[in-house]
Amino acid sequence: MAARHSAHGFSRSDRVSEQIHRELSELLRQIKDPRLTDLLPLVTLTGVEITVDYAHAKVFYTSLAGHERDADIARGLSHAAGFLRRELGRRVRIHHTPELHFTYDASVERGTYLSRLIDEAVESDRHQGASEQDADAQ
Repeated sequence: MAARHSAHGFSRSDRVSEQIHRELSELLRQIKDPRLTDLLPLVTLTGVEITVDYAHAKVFYTSLAGHERDADIARGLSHAAGFLRRELGRRVRIHHTPELHFTYDASVERGTYLSRLIDEAVESDRHQGASEQDADAQ
């Protein structure tokens, strides 16, 4: 969803999305579900996109728990969505508290992978340049 900016900076929906992001990040730390206790400290919310009518919010997250725990995290966040929505309704003043839809954010992982590829290419070029210099010196 493209950000809409008013003459005074961010649009209302941008501000609401940012507030929902902040509140949910804080609320995640309050979940007492024993199935999630060891996983939630490894979960980071990376962004929130809200529909124009505020009926739905897509909440993006990433995790350091490893891919073998992805399904557990997704299930846990889905299970906690009702609690999070209820608490969000108490904290954020909007007419309708949106339904929360959690979506894994692969962009951080993709960025790390691309960065590693670039580092490997630079290192390879460095070694190739050194080998060519050694060959030229002989």
